[in-house]
Amino acid sequence: MDELDVTQLAEERPSDSEEAQLKAILEAIVYITDEPLSAQQIAAALEAPLDKVKRLLDELVASYAEPEHGLTIREVAGGYKMATKAEHHEAVRAFVKKLTPPLKLSLAALETLAVIAYKQPITTPEIMEIRGVQGAGVLKTLLDRKLISESGRKNVIGKPILYKTTKEFLVQFGLKDLAELPTLKEFEELGRLEIVEEEPVAQAASADSAPSPDQPQTDPPENE
Repeated sequence: MDELDVTQLAEERPSDSEEAQLKAILEAIVYITDEPLSAQQIAAALEAPLDKVKRLLDELVASYAEPEHGLTIREVAGGYKMATKAEHHEAVRAFVKKLTPPLKLSLAALETLAVIAYKQPITTPEIMEIRGVQGAGVLKTLLDRKLISESGRKNVIGKPILYKTTKEFLVQFGLKDLAELPTLKEFEELGRLEIVEEEPVAQAASADSAPSPDQPQTDPPENE
């Protein structure tokens, strides 16, 4: 290879220091962002080539996979997110629980969330039919927590609202996409959730005030 070829190659190939600096910036970005960011979003914000950003992100993923790191970088909800490794979850969960109260959901809310996750998009009447209870308060809680959102209306009589899970739902449970949905029993283990007991409903004064067997019962109000 002659001197001209070497000069051209040096001009075309970015220096190691430039790549190292970009890699460090990517690491910092993934660390500080609450929401998972895609390689496309990061590349556009930094005005850097997408293929380079993707390659360096993959290198970070591989590097953090090494056993000496307590953190991991993985793709969650279509973007990159830094989190603790699964083998350290119990120790970290026990530590964090002493500092910050976890996201609290009642069993009714957790069951409703599971129904929506597996059957989405789904309407309120369809949720009631599966669960056998009315849950307007539960739906409001899930909407307020941004775990579910409206997804248009179903083209049937009355045009009821359809509900689906959100990106925040994927983030809370550390899921890459809906294909990784856990079972209901695994929900509490995967997310920072604490099952809270619903307040006992006062006994009806008479049998006439009790719901009939054909009528769906109602979930008690959610404690905010």
